[in-house]
Amino acid sequence: MASLQTLSKTFPGWVFFCCCCCLPLLTSSLPLKGASTAHHACSLRKINFQQPYIRNRTYTLAKTASASDKDTDNRLIGQQLFVNIRENNRCYLMKRVVEFVVKDVLLTEVKNQYPYVEEVAQFLASLTSELRSCRFSGKKEHIEKNLEQMKNKMEELGENGKTKAVGELDLLFDYMENACTDAPIKAGNKKKN
Repeated sequence: MASLQTLSKTFPGWVFFCCCCCLPLLTSSLPLKGASTAHHACSLRKINFQQPYIRNRTYTLAKTASASDKDTDNRLIGQQLFVNIRENNRCYLMKRVVEFVVKDVLLTEVKNQYPYVEEVAQFLASLTSELRSCRFSGKKEHIEKNLEQMKNKMEELGENGKTKAVGELDLLFDYMENACTDAPIKAGNKKKN
């Protein structure tokens, strides 16, 4: 009998906790009525990009690496990535670009050359993790072609290719925000060709 009284006393508290804490978490991950699942899976919350700490770290890292980049003729992150890419596939493309930059640039020997690399890599990896269900729609060939061109350009630049990629992290941050949030900003205004 004592255990039933204890249960009845804690049960309302448990129900209150579930209704106030768990239900909003569950419903926030569901797509909005009328929104397609693909679009919902290919979007990020604006708040991800409004954190001054990580924005400052990313921009500082980019500025530091950019000072070592002697090549002003080439650009890895720019509008050329979006040639022949439908707007609804731009976030998917940016997810792929970020995955490449994290794995093949930031988590290499570069992490020992510049400040904040690991923090920025962790932040970018968390964004791609949130986009794990983001898929392309239609044909994938233009996405793959544009991504391959970026990789090839970086490889052609040799050791400076990674420096350039790190130096363009601010652009990557802006393009990701522009492609993956509902309230986009103008990307690419911070640097001149």
